[in-house]
Amino acid sequence: MKNDSFWKFIDNSGTFIAKDPQNISYLYFPLANEAEIMSSITPMLGGDIKTNNNSFLMLPTSRADLPDSNSSRNFWLYINKNKNVWPLSGNHSNNSKDKVILEAGFLFHKIIRKNVKLGLEAEIINFVPVTQDQVELMLVKVTNISKSKLKITPTTTIPMFARSADNLRDHRHVTSLLNRIKQEKYGVVVKPIMSFDERGHKINQTSYYVFGLDNTNQAPLGSFPTFEYLIKEGGNLNNPLSVINNSSPKKLSQQELSGKEAMGALRFKTKKLKPKESAYFAIILGIADTDKGIAKTFKKFNTINKIKTALNENKSFWKNKINALSFNTGNYNFDNWLRWVNLQPTLRKIFGCSFLPDFDYGRGGKGWRDIWQDCLTLLLTNPKDICPLICSNFSGVRIDATNATIITKKPGHFISDRNKISRVWMDHGLWPFFTLNLYINQTGDLNILLRKATYFRDPQIMRSKELDYNYNGENVLKTKQNKIYKGTILEHILIQHLVQFFNVGQHNFIRLENGDWNDGLDMATLKGESVAFSAFYAFNLNKIADLLEKLKKIKKIKDVSILKEILILLKPANYNSVQSKIKILNKYLSSTKLSVSGKTTKVKIERLIKNLRRKADWLTKHIHNNEWINISRDLGFFNGYYDNKSRRVEGRQEGQVKMTLTAQVFPILSGVASDKQIKKIYRAVKKYLQDKKLKGFRLNTYFKKPQFDLGRAFAFAYGEKENGAIFSHMCVMFAYALYSRGFVKEGFEVITSLYKLAKNSGVSKIYPNLPEYFNLRGRGMYSYLTGSASWYVMTLLTQVFGIQRDYGDLIIAPKLVKEQFKTSKQVSVQLSFTNKKINISYLNPHKKDFPNYSIKEVKTNLTFQKISAKEVLIKKASILSVKSNRINIKITLD
Repeated sequence: MKNDSFWKFIDNSGTFIAKDPQNISYLYFPLANEAEIMSSITPMLGGDIKTNNNSFLMLPTSRADLPDSNSSRNFWLYINKNKNVWPLSGNHSNNSKDKVILEAGFLFHKIIRKNVKLGLEAEIINFVPVTQDQVELMLVKVTNISKSKLKITPTTTIPMFARSADNLRDHRHVTSLLNRIKQEKYGVVVKPIMSFDERGHKINQTSYYVFGLDNTNQAPLGSFPTFEYLIKEGGNLNNPLSVINNSSPKKLSQQELSGKEAMGALRFKTKKLKPKESAYFAIILGIADTDKGIAKTFKKFNTINKIKTALNENKSFWKNKINALSFNTGNYNFDNWLRWVNLQPTLRKIFGCSFLPDFDYGRGGKGWRDIWQDCLTLLLTNPKDICPLICSNFSGVRIDATNATIITKKPGHFISDRNKISRVWMDHGLWPFFTLNLYINQTGDLNILLRKATYFRDPQIMRSKELDYNYNGENVLKTKQNKIYKGTILEHILIQHLVQFFNVGQHNFIRLENGDWNDGLDMATLKGESVAFSAFYAFNLNKIADLLEKLKKIKKIKDVSILKEILILLKPANYNSVQSKIKILNKYLSSTKLSVSGKTTKVKIERLIKNLRRKADWLTKHIHNNEWINISRDLGFFNGYYDNKSRRVEGRQEGQVKMTLTAQVFPILSGVASDKQIKKIYRAVKKYLQDKKLKGFRLNTYFKKPQFDLGRAFAFAYGEKENGAIFSHMCVMFAYALYSRGFVKEGFEVITSLYKLAKNSGVSKIYPNLPEYFNLRGRGMYSYLTGSASWYVMTLLTQVFGIQRDYGDLIIAPKLVKEQFKTSKQVSVQLSFTNKKINISYLNPHKKDFPNYSIKEVKTNLTFQKISAKEVLIKKASILSVKSNRINIKITLD
């Protein structure tokens, strides 16, 4: 595959440039701050601006709109000399001779547009300040590059949608009738009189505004505040007659301003520019809940210099945030690309899985699986800061081991389902513990297991198979005495795993229910089973037992209190009998159906450990003995699923091999697969799942026809989404699993394949990031908001660089291959550890390959213990004893 890129990095801070980016149809770039104003912007200044699903300043934008929409942050120049116009969005015939350069960094977007024929160059910078203001700032610099004087008359033409995304196709005209528009000194404000919702209308408090000022910080001459007033009869956004004819704006009557589509169309004073002279203009695009809020925000940014200062603060803020964890591999492009990947979990924290053009689903909030996995990278940098979030999120667990699926912006507040559908994803019980286990290893904070949290309660009961029609609206589980019940976080974890152990289908694997990690497997609700994630549950059961061993050893705790009803799940049982397991499950679910006793009982930790390990061992052996498929002497893999007719999904069927990557990842990670089996699996993955041209690894083979007894995924075009795409998240988890089992070269091939696909932007056609997937042609899809970013960074740090924490202590065990020393004999990583900056570098003077090198020398002012030739242990106390905030550890490999 030809390696070609339409962008290139220009510094060591991730800043990149791209020539003529408007020639690629679906590009977009995120702008945001932690006050959660969320923007997307395109090379032609399209995209949108919003604070939530109900408050869009600009027209909501989906992927299909990107190459086609005329709704943009347009800025027109009327050139008096020849009565010509030049729109800075590029959406006009006069832009055909433009030369365009994009420059983007953390987190700003700059377009440089040059037209020699017209004698003008424009620089447009958009960014969101890092304050708590819900505003996007736009700084425009216009320069005369001709040899004669020019007179220009600038006008912004920014359509103001000013309402909920729901109204895009629901009463769009009717909701425009609610608009009340004001022409103010610095621009246009629109405040709809109410929010239209036939289920119950609400008085609206939200205002939307577009303000402007010039390089002397003077207000615009006036505005064209409505769509029809700007374009005139017969005009449109590409031909706004008020601009084309250079009409003068006027004050409109209240009648003319009411009930219209609003426009942020501001006319500035005519500027005379000498050759090489520049003029600045600023546009402030905001959303506010009060008039005072508008005034307060505008006061912060009401001069050109204030906006320039805000831009510098923006760059500095994001740079420092990214630098909390950074890698120096000697590969300039990879290191810079990785900085963007490192940003992605923060973007997901702000955007959730909505509000960028590809993500035109959902109504905001963070998904259950997403919120836990996004914590992974955050835990690598500031684990203590994440503790309150982890604790509050456990309150989203139901007593039947299901959970609310959406976490709102307010900590500890949940929504059962974004679409109000009763459904259950069988993998949801896994992720809280996986994240919690990393937190405990990072910090050594075993006490978190004994902290208490409430349980989520809503009408869905019996794992969403039934509804409580007498539900009173309280979202918290109560006892039979009507008191709020709280259980330890350990208890929450036990429920999530013990219930699932008994929740089995015909083949004695955990039921698929409405899907697992693969949302597209949603049509096997009755008889579907997930072998793949049964393996992950086995893995977690063992890890919970490990934690209890530590609790017993370090904290000297001999027993723990749990809800009395849980004892049902701990009693001896015949694990081989599906009927017996279902009977136990139903007994527990019935006993906790509407409320709980509230009574707790003490259980010996040793008993719990033995019980969990017995369950884990049984599940491991059951998968190993029944789901391995030998294709040939050298090839084999695990079956991962049973469908809604209880049929095995994978294997050699109807003259073809059916295989999924998911079914291999978790048997490898959990230890179900032996080393010999892993070798066969990897060869099978290479043969059946690796794209021969793109070299990436696909999620599944081509099943050739829809699988209506398994899920919607197989109705998608092959190579898209969950039907055979190169799905970044599963590929990274595959790499993580391989590294964790010592298959380092194989893991390196998998994790590197994603970088190569993303970097080859001539094919992937995306800016630097790790997208959700690459399609059949290698195009990157669904940029920025993907859980794979957290896993990628975690895999690189903990597996590749081998830097892990063990209950607060630091363990260093590198798994670097010789290819990673190709350009340099030394690689390094900088990370935070208990508020100290640690630089760990590896010197490989002879560029030896893994596993042929050993740790020859360790240079540091810390006390360390060389556990083996491959591993070094540094106690947490040793790190804390150092007074300096910067620590260097230099390790020689030979």
